[in-house]
Amino acid sequence: MGFEPPQRLVRALGETYGDAAAGDWLARLPELARQAVDLRRLDVERVIAPGGRSSLVALVRLPDGTPGALKVAPPFAAPDLERAALAHWNGFGAVRPLDPDGPDLLLERLHADVSLRSLPEAKALLEAAGTVRRLWVAPPEGHGFESVAERTARQAEAMRAVKDAGTAELVSAALGARDELVADTPEELLLHGNFRQGKVLAGDRAPWLAVGPEPLVGERAYDLARLVRDRVEDLVAAASGATSGRRRVNKLADSLDVDRERLRGWTLFRAVESGTRALSAGRRQDGELLLEFASWL
Repeated sequence: MGFEPPQRLVRALGETYGDAAAGDWLARLPELARQAVDLRRLDVERVIAPGGRSSLVALVRLPDGTPGALKVAPPFAAPDLERAALAHWNGFGAVRPLDPDGPDLLLERLHADVSLRSLPEAKALLEAAGTVRRLWVAPPEGHGFESVAERTARQAEAMRAVKDAGTAELVSAALGARDELVADTPEELLLHGNFRQGKVLAGDRAPWLAVGPEPLVGERAYDLARLVRDRVEDLVAAASGATSGRRRVNKLADSLDVDRERLRGWTLFRAVESGTRALSAGRRQDGELLLEFASWL
């Protein structure tokens, strides 16, 4: 079967890594996927579409009939770090690797079409909190994961390069919050890095399991910050959106014993960073939603 990349993957890789680097890898993707399938003698059922934003994902069966999911990702998306994090968690709260070797990822199969976003908001947040709590463990000895300070330093540099009077005040507030937070790091735990409702899928051996980490090391408040703004379009559309957004910060912080102000600060930084990046990529509606949410904090 063909392995043409879904359009979501094409757009996301181009936005994140640049059209030149992304285009070169995407041109080779069909052959890379065929090689990965042939290497393990997999039977391919279908490619998931619209799929993920950093890899092509195909539902497969191993030679013994075991169902699995094959992820083929570009090296600049650091699949080796994803593999290392998943191996360290070893199925506790996250999808389990079926094979530790190879440039691609062969994972246990989850229910790809059923994420926490299929649940009512209150139930989804409760299940999300229970899932992410399991992932916060000490990183392995000699790990190669970057720190929250390192990742956000790159993002902050990109934010400073954007000269837009309309976003300058929010950007300044977000950068100030980030500087205060990295000056005093209270924890060094392994984090998912991109945790949100859509990254938690239904499973068979456990009701819900996390997928698609962008792992790094740091404090729990950073990892929760992306979850705070889940379903941001619903928050912005609601008359009580600002109040609900601030209440969500406090509720999540309290339920997981995280400092409220640190979670508020990281939520502000991550929302403004995502919003300015969306505007720069021409995704104006997404950017404006995120920046409006950030202004409530």
